[in-house]
Amino acid sequence: MNQKTVATMIALSAAVLFLAPLASTALAAPSALKTIDTDHDGTVDLNEAKAAASALFDRLDKDHEGTLDRKELRGRVSAKDLAAADPDHDGTLTKDEYLELVTQRFKAADPDNDGTLDAKELKTIVRLLK
Repeated sequence: MNQKTVATMIALSAAVLFLAPLASTALAAPSALKTIDTDHDGTVDLNEAKAAASALFDRLDKDHEGTLDRKELRGRVSAKDLAAADPDHDGTLTKDEYLELVTQRFKAADPDNDGTLDAKELKTIVRLLK
């Protein structure tokens, strides 16, 4: 996998965690959506989103401790969301905790509950968040 593809996947996985950027990125750069859409069906399912988020987690975990602290998250999660996603209240997110947050955000972005995010849902998200 080349660096451009990895960078695109990382950007998209961050976008999946935060719905407005996902929608904006995917609509602005359809090739970015194609990068995360590994089964090439024109949508992003939860497994694809989690795979991209997992790669992002690994990249952000610079100290290789298996957790992300507020500094490593670099503003990707608000203090309130970090506290809610951190059941052991240690101020960090493990990969499992991080992926659970991704799952929650993904499901919130899937109003028809079909398990995928398509271009129409992404457009709706952008419209609602403006």
